[in-house]
Amino acid sequence: MARLHEYQGKKILAVNGFKIPRGRAVSSANKAVAAAKELGGEVVIKIQAWTTGRAGIGGVAFAKKPEDLQAHAERMLAMKVGQFPVEAVLVEENIDIDREFFLSLAIDDAARAPVIIFATGGGTGIEDRAASTRRIPCDVNSGPLNSAVDDAVGSCGLSPAHANQLAESIRKLFAAARSVEARSLEINPLALTKSGEFVAADCRITIDDYAVGRHPELGIEIAREFDHPPTSLERIAYAVEQNDHRGTFYFAQLATAAPKGSEGLVGFHGAGGGGSMMSMDAIVNAGFTIANFTDTSGNPSASKVYRAARIILAQPDLVGYFGSGSGVASQEQYWSAYGLAKAFWELDLDIPAVIRLGGNTEDRAVDILHRMSKLLRAPVEGYRKSDTPAFIAARFAELVATAAAKKWKPRAPRVPKFINHDVAIALAVKNGHVWIDRERWPQIRSAVQEHSGGLIVDLAGAPTPSVTAEEFATKDSELLACEVECHLAGIQGFYLELDIPGLDELIGGAR
Repeated sequence: MARLHEYQGKKILAVNGFKIPRGRAVSSANKAVAAAKELGGEVVIKIQAWTTGRAGIGGVAFAKKPEDLQAHAERMLAMKVGQFPVEAVLVEENIDIDREFFLSLAIDDAARAPVIIFATGGGTGIEDRAASTRRIPCDVNSGPLNSAVDDAVGSCGLSPAHANQLAESIRKLFAAARSVEARSLEINPLALTKSGEFVAADCRITIDDYAVGRHPELGIEIAREFDHPPTSLERIAYAVEQNDHRGTFYFAQLATAAPKGSEGLVGFHGAGGGGSMMSMDAIVNAGFTIANFTDTSGNPSASKVYRAARIILAQPDLVGYFGSGSGVASQEQYWSAYGLAKAFWELDLDIPAVIRLGGNTEDRAVDILHRMSKLLRAPVEGYRKSDTPAFIAARFAELVATAAAKKWKPRAPRVPKFINHDVAIALAVKNGHVWIDRERWPQIRSAVQEHSGGLIVDLAGAPTPSVTAEEFATKDSELLACEVECHLAGIQGFYLELDIPGLDELIGGAR
């Protein structure tokens, strides 16, 4: 489920008739002070992060004067929640609260209907007061049942005017959630001020992943449930997934540094949910910290696996590359092996890699990895479904120890010098090009014809696709395999360039 920040959720509430505190989100301490001066009076400043218990980690502070806000804003914008930095704070007027209520809408999957949770008393610790909450059933079209609303509100001891306002707030909660197809919408607290107004003092919203495309106004970049705003690398990875629907590719960053006592950061590459979870447990049990979660499954193209490996290796300070997923995958594993081999060769891998590719054609996949290992500065070992994740995690630990915990430095890929020169012939493929050195063509012709499966043939002394341009453009995996086999045979003059927009610029900026 895609998440929204508090300030974004409050805008949705305001559109649907809720009163919200005056204020705005800012990204610098100076802007925070300016916002406080505009508001006047006492203000509250809150980090905008997808976490609960913000007050407990120093993420909420009050200031009577705008000048008092400077230090709070500077401290908060220097904070990290988990492994990721706080990018914005919300500066609001501090409202004078008389009573607090808890309102939440969620989808009850068992009942296949929305339900509203209501409690007299909001704020922190609501989970511990679950027994005192009320469930208000909702019709998916018409909203909360009036009798249930009246019964809940009637127990609050409010004046008739305030009771009517609270009942209307419950109905508006449903309307707000439905307007953006939210999976959940929580207001905690819904505050009754001493001046007699109901104000949404806080807000959390998650949006159904499948609804994100219908709501571009929300500005959600990635329709997935992260515990942090998308990083630059996650944005690049998501674009790869959206541009190639052959198989799946999921990438999420988990840690940017290994804690004290860890054996080091590991680039993790799984294939299949259950097997990947088991493999993550194995590498964590071996003492390592996982830098990322990655899954390429469902018969991914070799080029998709290649791009996934390139993205994983854009993370600094890795001590190794650990790949392991399902041991019974129905996908042809040699395609994944070719994708990994190309990425490892291009980046001149110098940290150990242990890859378990269990399933169809696993023997061929392991052979590809072992042959590529001979061309690299660090060992690459391939394993089959009969090799358990615990076994290969132990082997990985041995290789890392032998490498003396060498840390990976992201780098641009090495590419042949003939690229973009007059001697090169370029043939378009999906999101990339095949480059062939015209001067070397007579010497490499037979190998290219063989390893490309006849996709490229000789015509009047020049390399030429044997199929239409439209069909040739879809054969990037076969052409990737051809390039890897040429490298393994010591043949130069054939190169598959596959675009990963933004990646090289990101790596260049990080160096």
